[in-house]
Amino acid sequence: MTELSTGIFKVIASTSAGRALVYTVGHVIIAMTVVSVLTGASLWEAGLVALVEPTINGFWYYILDKIWSAKFKK
Repeated sequence: MTELSTGIFKVIASTSAGRALVYTVGHVIIAMTVVSVLTGASLWEAGLVALVEPTINGFWYYILDKIWSAKFKK
């Protein structure tokens, strides 16, 4: 990794919002693939489903991470 990409990774990994964003992006990709494969939906349709549900989960994860960080921060 270059110094720039290492720095960006550290910034993203050090915040609840950064971790929630990475989780949400990964979840969208996974959900889109699963919906498309299981239902035969087009990537456009699968993408729509994949954006709504993981986005809600991303907010849920952010809330959980903030609570976790507040309760168990050293």
